[in-house]
This record gives sequence, C-alpha cells and structure tokens, in this order.
Amino acid sequence: MAEGGQTRIVVYVQPNAGQNQVLDFKDGVLRVKIAAPPLKGKANRELIKFLSDILGVARSSLTIEKGATARKKLIAINGLTEEQVISNLLR
Repeated sequence: MAEGGQTRIVVYVQPNAGQNQVLDFKDGVLRVKIAAPPLKGKANRELIKFLSDILGVARSSLTIEKGATARKKLIAINGLTEEQVISNLLR
C-alpha cells in the first residue's frame, strides 16, 4: 500500500448522510458517510476535506485516483505511512 511516502486506501462512500462519519475500517476498506450530495463533485470535495481533518494532512495531500464517480474510491495520501493512516482513522 505505501510506496515512496504515499499510502493508498480504498474508501466506500455513502453520500447524503445526516453528518460526516467514519463507520468502520475492515478488510482494507474504509467506510464513511458524507453529508454532501453526489452532485457536481460536492461529495468528493467533502470527502477530501473530512479525511484531511481526520488524518491531519493538507487537502492537497489527498487525491482520488480511481472512482471519482463511484461510491468505491481509491484515495492516495501523501506524507503518511500506512501505519500512521490506520492509527489516525481508528482514533
């Protein structure tokens, strides 16, 4: 998962939730609820903002590599190891 200072995680997003929330992280998939609707990239922008807050990194450190229009996404995180990402997600 981690290569050259970059970690990748699979995220399953449920848009239009009441609030942003991490549901769980199991079998290598992070499940989150995002309050924004999946229109014109709003849910993706909210997801990046939410993950950057949880992980303690700048929004520019997060990139959606695959799945921009799908619920299942591959997110690249620059500057954190896989262990740091998992530790921050499970707080």
